[in-house]
Amino acid sequence: MDIGDCYRLLGLRSGASFAEIKASYRRLVQQYHPDLNPDDEKCKEKFIALTEAYKLLQTVVPPEEIAVKSHSSSSLSSSSPSSTSSVFEDSSTQTPSPPSVSTTTVMPHPPTVEDIEQRLKWKTYEQLQRFLQEKRFPQAIALVEALAARLPGDIEVKQWQAISYQIWGRALIAQKQLPKARIYLKKAIKTDPHNKALFNEVQRDFERLGIKF
Repeated sequence: MDIGDCYRLLGLRSGASFAEIKASYRRLVQQYHPDLNPDDEKCKEKFIALTEAYKLLQTVVPPEEIAVKSHSSSSLSSSSPSSTSSVFEDSSTQTPSPPSVSTTTVMPHPPTVEDIEQRLKWKTYEQLQRFLQEKRFPQAIALVEALAARLPGDIEVKQWQAISYQIWGRALIAQKQLPKARIYLKKAIKTDPHNKALFNEVQRDFERLGIKF
């Protein structure tokens, strides 16, 4: 992927500013994020390509704040020759040091992919809660499974997934769909095996209804 492809993928003209790149990326990744488009492989591929394009452009397009600060620093040095000469008045044979890079290290960085994923994680959690409250259990399960696939190492997501399985299992018990309920209750335990409180609750569900654990 070359620089021109990166701009085109983000829907921008070549030479767009850093602010335009960042704004376009934020908008598009929220549109194509796999958590919000479960089972849509095209959206997943688009999200990955957008992320790669954004990372590449970050390496070649500096934030405007850095460019402005660097320009101000050079203008200041050219307008105050006495101050710069005093620094090197005892070092006539010494090669001047290159400009300090500290101005770039102290500037705030644009949001990383991890930052965006954390925001989407909590946005997805809010949607999950709504699905569960509205008893839209199949949608809730699909949503939390997509989030778990995106963030496989996230402990909180695993807990949400296990609890969603348990809630759906109990709903299936109420509907007298005992074989299916057993599957989801077991999935709850398997998803979060170290959650003793969850294990005890599921065990009581089996015992109360006479289902073999």
